[in-house]
Amino acid sequence: MDEAKNFIHAFIEEDIAPGGNYAGMQVHTRFPPEPNGYLHIGHCKALCIDFGSAEKYGGICNLRMDDTNPTKEDTEYVDAIKEDIHWLGFDWGDRFYYASDYFDQMYACAEDLIRRGLAYVCELTPEQMREYRGDLKTPARCPYRDRPIEESLDLFRRMKAGEFPNGAMTLRAKIDPASGNFNMRDPAIYRINHMHHHRTGDKWCIYPMYDFAHPIEDALEGITHSLCSLEFEDHRPLYNWVVENCNLPSRPRQIEFARLGINYTVMSKRKLRKLVEEGYVSGWDDPRMPTLCGLRRRGYTPASIRNFCEQIGVAKVPNTVEYAFLEHCLRDDLNTHAPRRMAVLRPVRLTITNYPDGCSETVEIENLPGSETAGTRQVSFSKTLWVEADDFMETPVPKYKRLSPDGPECRLKGAYLIKCTGCVKDADGNVTEILCTYDPDSRGGDPADGRKIKGATIHWVDAATAADAEIRLYGNLFSDADPDSGDKDFLDCLNPASLETLTGCKVEAALKDVQAPAAFQFLRQGYFAVDSKDSRPGAPVFNRAVALKDSFKF
Repeated sequence: MDEAKNFIHAFIEEDIAPGGNYAGMQVHTRFPPEPNGYLHIGHCKALCIDFGSAEKYGGICNLRMDDTNPTKEDTEYVDAIKEDIHWLGFDWGDRFYYASDYFDQMYACAEDLIRRGLAYVCELTPEQMREYRGDLKTPARCPYRDRPIEESLDLFRRMKAGEFPNGAMTLRAKIDPASGNFNMRDPAIYRINHMHHHRTGDKWCIYPMYDFAHPIEDALEGITHSLCSLEFEDHRPLYNWVVENCNLPSRPRQIEFARLGINYTVMSKRKLRKLVEEGYVSGWDDPRMPTLCGLRRRGYTPASIRNFCEQIGVAKVPNTVEYAFLEHCLRDDLNTHAPRRMAVLRPVRLTITNYPDGCSETVEIENLPGSETAGTRQVSFSKTLWVEADDFMETPVPKYKRLSPDGPECRLKGAYLIKCTGCVKDADGNVTEILCTYDPDSRGGDPADGRKIKGATIHWVDAATAADAEIRLYGNLFSDADPDSGDKDFLDCLNPASLETLTGCKVEAALKDVQAPAAFQFLRQGYFAVDSKDSRPGAPVFNRAVALKDSFKF
């Protein structure tokens, strides 16, 4: 049976087959992020397509920073992008480039277009350009379209020399003012921008537009397949026009695919930046953010994200994926390798009144059920334990199977059967201690002694050795499934309950000094990862990566 392939791979195979446009050539792709923010989950789809397609066909993939807009770019983002890509498991070897590497060649292409009558300097303001753009029945117009070649060449060189202020002039490609594709109605290909560039400094005060720079970069790097998101489909004729009309060494093929959309989040870098800069989140790596650094800090694994991208597939039609499916992929991955541990998030003391004073012992609990190599670990056990507050109910509801006075016997995970006899309260009526007795002959498992009980199995932590921890429970950043739709202000859709911070939690002693990126399944609670920023030896902080219950419906 042939391996299923998406339409991009079908095109690539057609191109590299005998007689194809790239027959005998190595498949060569590129990933070209703009260094004006951190990569988010939406970029992962493009990453997996660009790098994955190259890997599939024994090709190579370049990493190129699209730094043609100096107003937003920063080396901080460059470093973060490289780190995120490596974390996902992709590598570009020695093929790391910047768009700014090619500014001289782009300028030379622009001058050549002017000399050949294929570009001209325009003095329309942005408002006038929109006004003169026309409609489907009316062609665009520009009083500068027939400007003499020598005059445009002189003005363009003076633009480069810095003689004119921002917005005074643009260089426009001379294509087709009556085109039904408005991207072909003499688009601007250079603009004036007196702004310091993070790499070229003040050498340039004119910068190429993306639609002009992108095909030149691809062609200069020998890219065979330029894989883009769907919004560039209408720009493809312009991409091809630039490739065909500039003196370039190769002819890349642009192929478009649908962007990744996920509910309960936003993917716009502008909006994500607003969340960061205005303090709605703690930073780009806030675990509620859809950024890769945020997902990594929360506890997502490279395998879970790559598997997510693989399973959602590649489409031509935009669609929105449920966030619950991303969580499903993480849960599926962590379930196979995250060691099991016990942690009590909302602790209340439990005292076994008939357990010998001053005594302690160890019990064995599985590290990773179902694993042949994980084995068991020894956990200390004594007279006083911590259990979850909601594992006790003084006046139980019908069919309550946990601890309550005169309620059913319950099993302490990996240890003994206990029976609740009562509780101790403070002056305000709050339960401060649960009182139980145990059966000394019931030690051994769940249930190793073969006894059938009506009560539940309860996880616990030994009070004598427990470590204190901070635990952060995360929900969706937005309470609205589509915070970007209609006339909504996405900030109005923020979920006020997206973060709950619990302090004074109790965890096994072995978790006291764990370090990131360690992740665990806390029994009955979910999958938790050590926080990479705030956790310290002796004062661990855990982020809930995902709950145990899978809400995704197949």
